[in-house]
Amino acid sequence: MPQTSDYPPVLDTAMVAELLGMNVQVVRRMAREGSIPCYRIPGGRPFRFFRDEVLEWLKGFPVHEEEAAQESTEA
Repeated sequence: MPQTSDYPPVLDTAMVAELLGMNVQVVRRMAREGSIPCYRIPGGRPFRFFRDEVLEWLKGFPVHEEEAAQESTEA
């Protein structure tokens, strides 16, 4: 799995999906709904994301201790 520093500062939808381990369609839906921080360049259709903003957004979700312990034993 690539490190977050391997990703460029500005990401497209596919890169965000890979970074977060999510489906591309789910990331697009979240972007349309405003659930995840994203931008559109004027006149452009695709979403763009700032890597650091996405990572900060992700940090806002709580992690339950038993889930974290389970994931560390699986790795």
